[in-house]
Amino acid sequence: MSRLAHLSARGTAFLGSRHAIMAGAMTWVSERNLVSAISNAGGFGVIACGSMTPALLDAEIAATKALTQCPFGVNLITLHPAMNELIDVCASHGVGHVVLAGGIPSGDAIARIKASGAKLMCFAPALSFAKKLIRSGADALIIEGAEAGGHIGPVSTSVLAQEILPVVTQVPVFVAGGIGRGEAIAAYLEMGAAGVQLGTRFAASTESVAHPNFKRAFIRASARDAVASVQLDGRLPVIPVRALKNAGSEAFTAKQREMVGHLDAGSVELAEAQLQIEHYWAGALRRAVVDGDVETGSLMAGQSVGMVTREAPVAEIIAELVMEAETALSRRDSAPAAPA
Repeated sequence: MSRLAHLSARGTAFLGSRHAIMAGAMTWVSERNLVSAISNAGGFGVIACGSMTPALLDAEIAATKALTQCPFGVNLITLHPAMNELIDVCASHGVGHVVLAGGIPSGDAIARIKASGAKLMCFAPALSFAKKLIRSGADALIIEGAEAGGHIGPVSTSVLAQEILPVVTQVPVFVAGGIGRGEAIAAYLEMGAAGVQLGTRFAASTESVAHPNFKRAFIRASARDAVASVQLDGRLPVIPVRALKNAGSEAFTAKQREMVGHLDAGSVELAEAQLQIEHYWAGALRRAVVDGDVETGSLMAGQSVGMVTREAPVAEIIAELVMEAETALSRRDSAPAAPA
């Protein structure tokens, strides 16, 4: 067994995949074609349910199963109004892994997923949440740093890894955010991670259904182009979103300013203002991914976008990551010992 296989054995056993490389669930991108390609290449694909209805999710899972015999998961947003029905759809298809994102899941959702026989994975933004999620029944955790694309937390991946990996050993922990090369994968595995999750590297892959304009924007971008949105008013909590800076970024700031004005005037409730903010992101992301509007659409990308240098097949990306990780581990193993 290679050193990489040894270090990632817990992750591959948990996922049922050849490599402990999960794909981040990216709305409009992580659908049947990309998910099946990642699983077929030895990784672990994850369908992004997003705002899908139960009927749409049912069709997407069925279509994915027709394209791969390998394991894959489904990512559900905790605030989805049809959460119970979505869980039941996953159960009816025998989905083996359900990932809950977007907040701390309810006890009912956790119990329903566990009763279906699926393994439950949850995002832990801090050590305290990690411990709580394990007590609540999470079978594995994902810790995602601020370098990631889309909705992000405030803490970097490297800090989260140092805070959580030495302490949380009861369940497998997968590290995400800013990972673009195999050397980083090797480092996190050596720190105790069971595996990793990548999104940005796969968004511009050959099998990704994202618009060619979207992919070209990724290939041209550098790490510093992927910036996080800012919150204008403390009364309107807005989870930061990391995306490539464009006119859409400025439009979001204007949208926040508009909502703050409505709050000042008393013409809108806080919950409605927050909902309109989320609807903005959903629409802007679709414009970029589906329609190819890279000017006013939302180009959600992690800071690893600077390592996306070409459109490549998923199998080639995964093979490259694995080779880089194996080379890094071999180099460290063969390094001469320091003098006593």
